[in-house]
Amino acid sequence: MVVAVLGCGYWGPNLIRNFLQCAEVEAVIACDPNEQRLEAVRRRFRWVRTTTSVHALLRDPAVEAVAIATPVAFHHELAAAALRAGKHVLVEKPMTRNTREATELVMLADAMGCTLMVDHTFLFTDAVQKLKELISSGELGKPLYFDSVRANLGLFQPDVNVVWDLASHDAAILLYLIEFPPVAVSAVGMRHYYALENLAYITVHYETDFLAHFHVNWLSPVKLRTICIGGSRRMVIYDDMETSEKVRVYDRGVEISSKEGEEQLRVQYRAGQMYAPPLPNQEALTRVVEHFLRCIRTGQRPISDGAFGRAVVALLEAAEQSLSQCGQRIRLSAEYSLPSLPLLFA
Repeated sequence: MVVAVLGCGYWGPNLIRNFLQCAEVEAVIACDPNEQRLEAVRRRFRWVRTTTSVHALLRDPAVEAVAIATPVAFHHELAAAALRAGKHVLVEKPMTRNTREATELVMLADAMGCTLMVDHTFLFTDAVQKLKELISSGELGKPLYFDSVRANLGLFQPDVNVVWDLASHDAAILLYLIEFPPVAVSAVGMRHYYALENLAYITVHYETDFLAHFHVNWLSPVKLRTICIGGSRRMVIYDDMETSEKVRVYDRGVEISSKEGEEQLRVQYRAGQMYAPPLPNQEALTRVVEHFLRCIRTGQRPISDGAFGRAVVALLEAAEQSLSQCGQRIRLSAEYSLPSLPLLFA
């Protein structure tokens, strides 16, 4: 199989490296309008062909699959052109700038019989797969809340705010882990130093008593990457900055034993043991690429397919709308609801 990578900035070379490691990939072609970036690719990957012409690349019948690693503003145009040319498409997150563009890509992929997958890399990490296992097996009990912090000093983006840059990760993880659909989103944020929000607090609402919250921030003095999920039986913390114990499961909780009408609140706190499950150590992007190629080969639907990517975009779009309306709750359309998604290794 010949794979083309469109965009050779920060993420493109990582995709090139991983595709080159796959035995079923015969060749990789790199495409970028910037000749300096292509020269850097040629120095790093001696056997990779390069071109500045997207159109010539998409007309090449030898190219079966295309990976798009450009700014989000170009995702829809490039993915649509690739799908019309009969190419399978892997596109970076977020999938598109809005749900209209996302829906067009989903429909086009179905019409052309092509695989459309969004590279939500975190879904393929050992840690998120372990979280999925803990929730699906019932070990945590009934999910009660999802609380995440994703903060750093930068990197400020010229074309998207902090919601589209950072919250896309947490939105994808939330939608993958929690099987019942969100119904509304509210968000507040601030613009410091320039015209786009660099700090935001996003709340995702459900019909049940489950609640999710994201804090995303480009103005933090330290890098923070944590997710806390509370269950009725156990709680779990995923800290991506940890090197050895990224996931810690706590046998802790509370029981309220007060009866109706009693003035005194009777609370029992359970403070059990913590354990850190062992995790494999495979690069997540390697799994992304392998899953993409497997889906092309077998025809199976990717866990982060076009419909999944569109659901993430719908959540971010609602958060953006809420930001512009001072935190007003924005309803999510039921058409973006997702089926129950499996473990990658199930």
